[in-house]
Amino acid sequence: MENSFDIFFKKATDNIPYPFQRRLATSDKLPDLIDIPTGLGKTDAIILGWLWRRRFDPRKEVRLETPRRLVYCLPMRVLVEQTRDKTKKWLENLGLLAYMPGDDIPVTGWAADHDRGDNRIAVTVLMGGEDKDEWDIYPERDAIIIGTQDMLLSRALNRGYGMNRYRWPTHFGLLNNDCMWVMDEVQLMGRGLATTTQIQAFRQRLGTIDDRPVKSIWMSATIDKEWLGTVDFNPETNLAETLTLEQDDRDEDKIWFRIQAEKTLRKAEADANEPNKLAEAILEKHNPESRTLVVLNTVSRAVKLYEALKKKNEKKAKLLLIHSRFRPPDRKNVIDKLIKKPPIKDTIVVSTQVVEAGVDISSQVMFTELAPWPSLVQRFGRCKRFGEPDDAEVYWIDVPTNTKGSALPYTEEELDKARKVLLDLDQKSVGPDMLPKVPQKFDHKQVIRLKDVLELFDTTPDLAGHDVDVSRFIREISDNDVQVFWRDLPDEGPSDDEPEARPHRDELCTVPIGEVHSLIEKGMDAWLWDALDGKWSHISLSQNPLYPGVILMLRSKEGHYTNAEGWNAGSNKQVPIVSQKTKSPCESYSGNEESTGGWMSVVEHTDQVCKEMDKILDYLGLDDSWRRGLIESARWHDAGKAHKSFQAKIKKDHLKTFQNPPASKAPKEAWHRGRLPNRPKEGDYRRKYFRHELASGVLALQSGKDDLTAYLAAAHHGKVRLSIRSMPDEYRPLDEGTRFARGVWDGDEIPKTDLGGGITLPATSIDLSLMELGNGPKGPSWLSRALALRDRQDLGPFRLSFLEALMKAADERASRGEE
Repeated sequence: MENSFDIFFKKATDNIPYPFQRRLATSDKLPDLIDIPTGLGKTDAIILGWLWRRRFDPRKEVRLETPRRLVYCLPMRVLVEQTRDKTKKWLENLGLLAYMPGDDIPVTGWAADHDRGDNRIAVTVLMGGEDKDEWDIYPERDAIIIGTQDMLLSRALNRGYGMNRYRWPTHFGLLNNDCMWVMDEVQLMGRGLATTTQIQAFRQRLGTIDDRPVKSIWMSATIDKEWLGTVDFNPETNLAETLTLEQDDRDEDKIWFRIQAEKTLRKAEADANEPNKLAEAILEKHNPESRTLVVLNTVSRAVKLYEALKKKNEKKAKLLLIHSRFRPPDRKNVIDKLIKKPPIKDTIVVSTQVVEAGVDISSQVMFTELAPWPSLVQRFGRCKRFGEPDDAEVYWIDVPTNTKGSALPYTEEELDKARKVLLDLDQKSVGPDMLPKVPQKFDHKQVIRLKDVLELFDTTPDLAGHDVDVSRFIREISDNDVQVFWRDLPDEGPSDDEPEARPHRDELCTVPIGEVHSLIEKGMDAWLWDALDGKWSHISLSQNPLYPGVILMLRSKEGHYTNAEGWNAGSNKQVPIVSQKTKSPCESYSGNEESTGGWMSVVEHTDQVCKEMDKILDYLGLDDSWRRGLIESARWHDAGKAHKSFQAKIKKDHLKTFQNPPASKAPKEAWHRGRLPNRPKEGDYRRKYFRHELASGVLALQSGKDDLTAYLAAAHHGKVRLSIRSMPDEYRPLDEGTRFARGVWDGDEIPKTDLGGGITLPATSIDLSLMELGNGPKGPSWLSRALALRDRQDLGPFRLSFLEALMKAADERASRGEE
């Protein structure tokens, strides 16, 4: 088996695996911790190890135990793109790369002869500016999902940053079931680290679909088992296997040269608060035949040093600035130059922590600011990384810790401890094998508890329209970011056409929430997407408090960004617009984008959804106990479209041409467009915020279906879930005593409707007494029933949201007519 893995690994990477990479793939059990020095191929080991175990391992039990989704969690954006590119290349070399999720192109090449699966594997990136590659509607497919901790952890907590809020439950379900989570460079994760251990403990406690385990692996060159200890996660009982270098690894020439690399440590005479003096020292030590790397702790200091170097660079060395505040195309331009092979000579790179981990570059001379010891170890790994024969030098730049805020983004205690170690290492080598083991304390603050996860299951905003802020469980408060993009807007703001152009990832720039808040206070215009009204709304900080992960539209002529330096709050140069290749609409609460297509009746569409659900369930091999409820929910999910308010959304003259009413889908030109007036017009049965799925769920209950069937029928669009309550300005019945919510009124008459599969909904009068709290004459309220499902021992939040994801997948695939 080892020889087979070696052939597989070489086909993917063109390299022979190191012994530790082979052990990970072929051992009986996967490790819980990976403690391997930087630059030796941890990424290769984990991704190709998962792929081998999932698709190629001759042991059937290993393949079945390996989760179908690999979720690769990284602390920084720059690492995500690099990991994505490597992974796609490996899959392509094997003949396994799916260019889009759901591709049915047969596997080719090496995989065609050896693969034990039957489809290709797509690679999805989650970094904000959601590219709709639709990985989430193929829950039965093997997939590799690579993202930043902000995007992945927020989704795992049902509050996905930078995405359509109505898809939160889908991602919550898929990322907490049948997954292998890998946390890379854990020393950089901050508060997010405790969240990964806590949510792993909750998966084990609350259960996942068919009890298929969700595996979590934590890895770093400086990992300490004790870091993972949290209130609900005990490292002693939960962490059994650690993967480290063994003697056969050390006997490999390439590994030996890297871990024994000589690089002398010295203290720099200048610090980053003296950018001109520091620039002179860097230029003096720089070797024109190689690369010099400078790593500073903050974006502002990096930008100031870059400006100083530009002024003093008389010998015209090539200068690169890299940090996290660039739009993707501009960042890619810099990264491409940074990782170019062979390296571009006579280059000085000024960077923040974005190159601290994962970026596969080397330098002959390095300058680094004082940082916590684990971060310094990572930075040292970017000097003489490949064991080059040339002499190498590392200069550390002191950071004063005797004034308030000077140590940020770190603590004074961390820096003081690291300074003491560095002083003891003066004039010594800081190669991997020469570094001392320095115990590190990892204080977990704002640890998420089970009560929080259960409350986050409800995605309904509060009465003021706000959501629970999960940022305190994802990053340090000082690190909280928002995302901005620029458009060429008139003085009066965005036009009615602007909703048709949702921001693409290439437009987005991640920026500090505090700096944006300050600019808005000083008069900068910013707009936020209003999912209820379906428009871009001008920000008023008193009414729209900023929260991490939110996406804001800015006016390009106001500036604050340049292609060369990235985000610059002080810049007043007009920002170049990133052109969009395609337009993607921003979905509103009342939107019915999923109902646009060719003419189709309720029964025709329902039959297709049930067919898709059967395909998904057959492929997943789920326990039969889930099938009945899902198929029955699919039968009822569009019953509410027979409601006259849904049919009234279609223009009368178009609806008359349809021969098989009630209609479930209609062509784009058949739908009424534009916003409804504040008050209803006589003879117009359309209602603000009407949700057909609320009627579907209520009708299912009134027809004797169980609570799970009704809940899944109602929740398949993510807009009606735990609570049923009225919207602030929806139309009200003339009788003030009549219950109403989401455009559905108590007593609404639904005509007899064929739902297919031998099921017919009789003419029924809607009973909205379910929206009342507590128990009523018809039994528990909707909220009580939903909470009971969430808390049911054999169901729970993770399984329940997974079933929601299957419903959404089947519905969306049927809507596009997939076969």
